[in-house]
Amino acid sequence: MKDFEIVIQNSTGLHARPAKKLANLAKAYQSNIQIQHGEKKINAKSLISILTLGVEGGSTIRITIDGADEEIASRELYQAIEEGLGETEPVQQQTLPNAAETASVSQPVVEDKNDSIIKGVPCSPGISIGPLFQYIRPEIKIKSQFQGVAEESDNFRKAVATACLQLEDIRKKMASSLAQKETAIIEVHIDLLNDSELIKETESQIESGQAASSAWHAVIEKRAAQLQALNDPYLAARVLDLKDVENRVQRILVGAPEETLVLPDYPVIITATDLSPSDAAGFDPRKTLGFCLAGGGTTSHTAIIARALGIPAVVNMGAALLEVKNDTEVVLDGRNGSLLVQPDENQLAQARQIKQQWQDKQRLDKENAAEPAITPDGRQIEVVANIGGIKDACAALKAGAEGVGLLRTEFLFLDREQAPDEAEQHEIYTQILTALQGHPVLIRTMDIGGDKPLPYIKMAPEANPFLGVRGLRLSLIYPDLFRQQLRAILRAVPNGRVRLMFPMVADIEEWRAARRLVEEVRKECASAGMDTGSSPVEMGIMIEVPSAALLADVFAREVDFFSIGTNDLTQYTLAMDRGNPALAAQSDGLHPAVLRLISMTVEAAHREKRWVGVCGELGADPQALPVLLGLGVDELSVNLNAIAPLKAQLRKTNYQAAQDLAKKALTCETAHQVRSLSASFESESKN
Repeated sequence: MKDFEIVIQNSTGLHARPAKKLANLAKAYQSNIQIQHGEKKINAKSLISILTLGVEGGSTIRITIDGADEEIASRELYQAIEEGLGETEPVQQQTLPNAAETASVSQPVVEDKNDSIIKGVPCSPGISIGPLFQYIRPEIKIKSQFQGVAEESDNFRKAVATACLQLEDIRKKMASSLAQKETAIIEVHIDLLNDSELIKETESQIESGQAASSAWHAVIEKRAAQLQALNDPYLAARVLDLKDVENRVQRILVGAPEETLVLPDYPVIITATDLSPSDAAGFDPRKTLGFCLAGGGTTSHTAIIARALGIPAVVNMGAALLEVKNDTEVVLDGRNGSLLVQPDENQLAQARQIKQQWQDKQRLDKENAAEPAITPDGRQIEVVANIGGIKDACAALKAGAEGVGLLRTEFLFLDREQAPDEAEQHEIYTQILTALQGHPVLIRTMDIGGDKPLPYIKMAPEANPFLGVRGLRLSLIYPDLFRQQLRAILRAVPNGRVRLMFPMVADIEEWRAARRLVEEVRKECASAGMDTGSSPVEMGIMIEVPSAALLADVFAREVDFFSIGTNDLTQYTLAMDRGNPALAAQSDGLHPAVLRLISMTVEAAHREKRWVGVCGELGADPQALPVLLGLGVDELSVNLNAIAPLKAQLRKTNYQAAQDLAKKALTCETAHQVRSLSASFESESKN
């Protein structure tokens, strides 16, 4: 028997997608696998049982494994959980719109003069004007007449199989217009339909004399009640997923036709008590102006799909919403969560003007995305992309990136049983450089360890892997693997403009050891007749460990550049786990302590005529931008969708004024004070 305790790394805990991944991994082994959280212990191969545990991010669970393959199962499960079960995005990126989209629209779209505004919670940005249409799901009457165990069991199994086929068809249709993350929502529904615990409980009730329809309903109701009782909005929001799965099977069991989502023959704003993910994905987008729901939440799968489709949406608007009659003219503002009912002509005119301004700004930002980001007083900032593969590289220039400021090479090494060979790496680096058409590509060597262990590297368990063997430390311990990556990168140099960067550098000797290895590999390539380019490759380090920032003057005499990883720099400076949701509000990169380290780094670099970039989340934060600009940062590397609005903001921000703001920010006592200062700066800049 094997057992171990482990902390759930991903910030939203064991919600649907990571729970699905954990259950599917457990199913791959013969051993009996159980998960304990508090006093509850469940079957790890059951998705619904994992969900009802209510495990939040940062919580500790115990896993017990007993069986013939317990050794490998223990190792694989531990590593998968340490890696975050496929969830690497911070929670704030999964919920509400980018702050850049909402910074100037905190007020309702029009002035409310007659109590005609219904307020809710915004979950997908945009403004829509049009008639309401209330979608009412057809009621399904549960069948209670028992036809015998054999017939009811057979009907149930056939209904589940048919429902799975229907969902698979929906998933394929969604895949043509939505990203993998959104189509994975339907995959969760398929897994719920095949959940061993749900099937077993239903068949048990059928054997006791219940009709399949009523047995299935009772089992789903029991699990839904367990989820609703959890003090976790992410997990409680899965009740709607369960209900959707129940209804799909019930329609088949009772002989009702498959639900068709028919809208009027003109565009409408859809209102409902709530919508299932398959509802949201099934409506014709040409006729769907927006969603406004009486219930629901920003973490629901419907909200995620609405954001992916670019449809304005507001949730949790209350029962008053359902009293508004069909075809009533409304103004839906998905930026601040308001619905204006029966606007007068002046309000309509104002709403149309604001909608047009908002759309014009978004379009203009995208149209000008390729233009350089130059402040009104002449300071130019290079805006580049954070990417994690070939697909991102192909989209970078179209998004307005002036190059790549962070290529995370971990995508080549994770989720596989053995390391990629040199040929595979070389081919991918070459494809990425070719896609960037001569623009600089900053390649970070593998940042493995910590939250990203590798199954093909044997490492002793670490009490705190984030402070253990990771980043450059691991590369230097495994020089053969490191040399292979360096050879692949150097051989790709003739195909583009490469910048080479090493992660998690804490000591000058680590940098020097890495630099020596690069020179050795370059000479080896030359001896073997391999072309590594005629010019030396720029080499730099990430500043994400406080010691590196404090010794920036020492490093600056030897490196070509710095790139500040604000995520880890904040984590290590404040001694706060950036994945712990309980500390999310306090773990702020605009904390004065972090800003002082950034300031020290920039000053040291500029004295030696080196440039400094920022590649962490802080670079895409609209409130952080004027502060970083004022501190003298030369480059900002952000996700693709942040490039256009970031460049637009830079073009309107005065550099000298930002320098004054940065000086004041360095004297602040808290991150809250810095954010208030930045908000005032933005407000004054608009006046």
